Amino acid sequence: MIFSENLSSIRQRIAAACARAGRDENSVTLLAVSKSHPPEAIQAAVDCGQIFFGENKIQEAKAKIPLCPGKARWQFIGHLQSNKVRDAVELFELIQGVDSLAIAKEISKRAEQAAKTMPILLEVNVAGEGSKFGYAPEKLLAELAELNALPRIEVHGLMAIPPYAPIAEKARPYFQKLHGLKIECEKILGAPLPQLSMGMSGDFEVAIEEGATIVRVGTALFGERMSNVRRME
Repeated sequence: MIFSENLSSIRQRIAAACARAGRDENSVTLLAVSKSHPPEAIQAAVDCGQIFFGENKIQEAKAKIPLCPGKARWQFIGHLQSNKVRDAVELFELIQGVDSLAIAKEISKRAEQAAKTMPILLEVNVAGEGSKFGYAPEKLLAELAELNALPRIEVHGLMAIPPYAPIAEKARPYFQKLHGLKIECEKILGAPLPQLSMGMSGDFEVAIEEGATIVRVGTALFGERMSNVRRME
């Protein structure tokens, strides 16, 4: 299938999942995970009406984004190292996957230097997997007020990558856990957190049913690619 057909299929599935959950389909952003795909693929996607793209490697994004259409909007979805924060602040409109107070402080510092405010999502390790990054829920709740007080970041919500399972339904408890944690965070902050980034090519419909506002879809849009150590979509 060509990209336009894949995109149409995914949008229909998003709309159906929203209908099941009693939600407006416009409440869900489809983030096309474009890692390892060339600028030509981004151009083709933009030509089909896809605007939001996610990258998880700073060096790849730094080389690729300037070659892509200006209307494309970019989010970082990988594990961010401190020495890459300056580039991330420059390249992306949203940094997902912020998993420590130290990285959040560095983002705030670099955003100050760039005279901008940086929206972020806080990554939660919902299953406590040793192989994955992300806050333990208890630590996130303990540090949330300090994170939110940093002058040049805005905490817009949470993100998570549940354990891989071949059956999408097995991810539901983890999506429910992240949604519940978001509610706890909102109580602490006394303000809404509008974004929940959860759900990937194999389970995004279940994620939408449990409140996802951003779904990260790569393979189902662009087709198969070489496997990566860490699954971000």
